[in-house]
Amino acid sequence: MFPYVVFALLFAFGCVTHPSHGAEVKVKDKDDKLCLYANVMVNFSVSYMTSENKTELAEFELPSEVMSSGSKCDKTSSTLNLNFGAGHSWSINFTLDGNVYQADSITFSYNLNDSSIFPKSVLTDTLSVNMRPQITDISMNTCYSCKSEETIQSDSVNQTLWNVLIEAFISNGTQSENLTTCSADLNTTPTASPTTVAPVTNTTTSTHAPTTSPAPTLPTPTTGRFTIKPDENSTACLLANFALRIGVKQGEKYQEINLDPNMTTVSGSCGVNTSELVLVSNAMTIALTFVNDTKKFRLQAVNVTASLSSGVVFSEANSSLTLWEAAVGSSYMCNKEQNYTITSQLNLFTFNLQVQPFAVKKGVFSTAEECFLDSDLSFLVPIAVGVALSFLIVLVLLSYLIGRRKSRTGYQSV
Repeated sequence: MFPYVVFALLFAFGCVTHPSHGAEVKVKDKDDKLCLYANVMVNFSVSYMTSENKTELAEFELPSEVMSSGSKCDKTSSTLNLNFGAGHSWSINFTLDGNVYQADSITFSYNLNDSSIFPKSVLTDTLSVNMRPQITDISMNTCYSCKSEETIQSDSVNQTLWNVLIEAFISNGTQSENLTTCSADLNTTPTASPTTVAPVTNTTTSTHAPTTSPAPTLPTPTTGRFTIKPDENSTACLLANFALRIGVKQGEKYQEINLDPNMTTVSGSCGVNTSELVLVSNAMTIALTFVNDTKKFRLQAVNVTASLSSGVVFSEANSSLTLWEAAVGSSYMCNKEQNYTITSQLNLFTFNLQVQPFAVKKGVFSTAEECFLDSDLSFLVPIAVGVALSFLIVLVLLSYLIGRRKSRTGYQSV
């Protein structure tokens, strides 16, 4: 591994010929040769709890002015690390296999003590989320280019990447003029850039879910109990309880469909590293794919096909999610309504959710890890109010004593 000289610039000029306006970073090795180049735009939305026991959604973007300490290159691995604002950071790790490289993970750390982004946050910790982007199969001596939006989700954090331009393993210090273009750019016509959100000095908007969408128009769906067994004589290897609704956008039209568990057939599979739950009703087919990294499991992919009221067959999928994450050997639970933007055309609503796709014992759920929205932080509110009132009483008492002392001094002088 080499020592590095890292340069963070305000504006990008692309991999040689493709201009953009994101955060541009050039990483150089000990010989002062360029070894990693990146120009990226990222929008963040973070759900957090306030001292008023409300859930707020902070929206902000990766600024063009960033610090790049921690970025590094190696022969088979590279890390782009961007530090910004009051203790926030965004990093992406790359690995090289032969003549092809990919992004293995994105780590986003955000400081809830930054009141300019998270006003009235009940927590003051710095939290981190790990996600996997769809940046794969990039040939050596080419620059990865993706103008289209890619939204990556976890339970409390959404990240939208766009206008991405990266070359993670640069040969001989010279940026390539060749591009590896993402499939989204190849399969769609150019679209307008996503709506620009406020920079780091943003405001927040009230919400009750990780993302926003049109208000539900249907009654709460019925909760179903779904199980997968390896065979008829075995106990369940996958357990899932939830009520589910999808929201579908087609142009200016928006439609919601509830899953009826009483009219749904269940299938799927259980594996060591991957498990799948497939639900088929008259209105929709939904496939949920879970992955296991030996320590934690998560929902990685959602694939939905639905018959709409217009007669159109709708189909959307996302295979780079980081949802419903919990330790292997436990279950994930979230009783409150959750709203996830799976793609720009598909929203997923869940209610009374509990899932365990791995390490099920005796056919019952293990101890649950609760989602953030279910966690009971309300006890902190009366404590904070009590402390504030105590401080106010002390302040009033001190003001009274000081004023009385000054009054007595005045009488003596007369």
